[in-house]
Amino acid sequence: MSFQGAPAGLKTPRAAAVAGILFSVLLLTSIFLMLQTLRVHPRDPGDWLRAQAWKVALALNLIPFAGIAFLWFMGVLRDKLGAQEHKLFATVFLGSGLLFVALLFTAASAIGAILVAHTALPRELTGSVTFIWARSFAYNLASIYAVKMAGVFLLTASTILLRTGITARWTALAGYVAAAFILFGSHVVDWSFLIFPLWALVVSADILVRERDLQAD
Repeated sequence: MSFQGAPAGLKTPRAAAVAGILFSVLLLTSIFLMLQTLRVHPRDPGDWLRAQAWKVALALNLIPFAGIAFLWFMGVLRDKLGAQEHKLFATVFLGSGLLFVALLFTAASAIGAILVAHTALPRELTGSVTFIWARSFAYNLASIYAVKMAGVFLLTASTILLRTGITARWTALAGYVAAAFILFGSHVVDWSFLIFPLWALVVSADILVRERDLQAD
């Protein structure tokens, strides 16, 4: 369902493209900052807390804005379905997207709690049971549950792209392939969480190019 009084500019493919690019750039920046400090392993020793904590803090501050941009991206894509929207399909689309953001925020909050605890008790936290628990909790949320929800969202979003035709057909097909890889192979390949924001970036760029070509004609 779309709002009758919403300005037309808020429902154009370009709005989805801008939101998608913001989401992709912010999340990819956060991920790369994390990769420079955190170890992609639930038993991270926490040596980054001594000298590299500022990079993690910066990444955590970018994640809320990435989530906001993603919600906008998701809303514009759903609006493009219009009368074609199916209740079951819409539920899976919205549910997977909202769960992805919620899990991402929860994982970021767990890492943020580690930073606060280390500031208060720098000598006692590293290597403690509390640190191992919090780090494993954040790792599992981000690399298992949030990534799986991203895979489900990829499936539904790719279907929207096929139905509406706002992007090239190959972007939707690439989304199906990426979703299958995330759903069945993310537990094997650690860098699989990069696939989702990269796909959103490619889709958003394709939307902008197609919009520019349409205006040129």
